[in-house]
Amino acid sequence: MTANTQEAGVQEIERAWMEEAIELATNSVRNGGGPFGALVAKDGEVVAIGNNQVTSTLDPVAHAEVSALRAACKKLGVFSLEGCVLFTSCEPCPMCLSAALWARVDRVVYSADRHDAAVAGFDDRKFYDLFEKKPASMWPVSVEHLDLPNRTAPFDAWLAKSDRVDY
Repeated sequence: MTANTQEAGVQEIERAWMEEAIELATNSVRNGGGPFGALVAKDGEVVAIGNNQVTSTLDPVAHAEVSALRAACKKLGVFSLEGCVLFTSCEPCPMCLSAALWARVDRVVYSADRHDAAVAGFDDRKFYDLFEKKPASMWPVSVEHLDLPNRTAPFDAWLAKSDRVDY
């Protein structure tokens, strides 16, 4: 297998995982949660999944990324997720990014961004401003954007939901 073929295979797997994260987010909306989904992968396998449960559990830190990180740690029996990648349907808020840093994931990959979230009523941009003092290139973890055409599907479902609880 050539390096290009191997890289294409990795990209295909990562796109599939991102699709899964977006589907988790969309299903979360259908099941009473918020429009965010995440998964943790390691060694070519999905280790754990999570979705936003802030309003359904009355827990302000029950974000999809935190839920996925907690589940991955529990499943692997560790508190450090070195060697893992966090895939999330939307750019992590500063709390979730901090959780990923504490978990020591190798990478964070997201699809929708903070501006997409703001359009749906999830405007965390003022929190991001607190973190903008240090360029991302100096952070201890790579944070990458993977743009997919359906990146806003969870937010579309959220906005279409008549009984959503805005927060």
